[in-house]
Amino acid sequence: MKCLSGVFFALFALTAAQAQSSWMVDPGHSNIRFTVTHMMISEVDGEFKTFTGSVTSNSDDFSGASVEFTADVNSVNTGNERRDGHLKSDDFFNADKFPQIKFNGTIQKEGSDYYLVGDFTMRDVTKPVKFPVKYNGTISGGMGRKAGFKVMGTVNRFDYGLQWNRAMEAGGVVVGPDVEITCNVELNEKKEGSN
Repeated sequence: MKCLSGVFFALFALTAAQAQSSWMVDPGHSNIRFTVTHMMISEVDGEFKTFTGSVTSNSDDFSGASVEFTADVNSVNTGNERRDGHLKSDDFFNADKFPQIKFNGTIQKEGSDYYLVGDFTMRDVTKPVKFPVKYNGTISGGMGRKAGFKVMGTVNRFDYGLQWNRAMEAGGVVVGPDVEITCNVELNEKKEGSN
């Protein structure tokens, strides 16, 4: 009986090990964008050009998968060099002292809905977040397996020490507090033995 139990345990362990998959963000087919309100009447969009991310999953539907993500603050791009320089300064991100924005958490499934849940860090301030996620599915092809996600969420920049603002004569402020984040992410499954 002990021998039979040992066989079942070994088969279970082997199946569990085989079910785990590792994935890397494909930067050429992904983007990390943000939007903030400007002067109370319009919106300004930006993005981070340099970022990395990894996902480790034990299920086919990514439920419970662990996620790590890092964006390079110095790669911020809003299409205006002067504004980008201001964003990198101590008024906002302070890229020299805090060069990375990070996320560490999991993909959680609630019914048919997905969420990215974990710790979001800017300027060395870490706070819990829960962002809705759209899982676009997984495909297999000549380049291996790929998976697609769209992540959307909002953070208050004041919570992370991005405090700069200026009052306008007509009322209101130059830059809104809320930052809308949109991430379109394509993952490539890591092949066994690859780095």
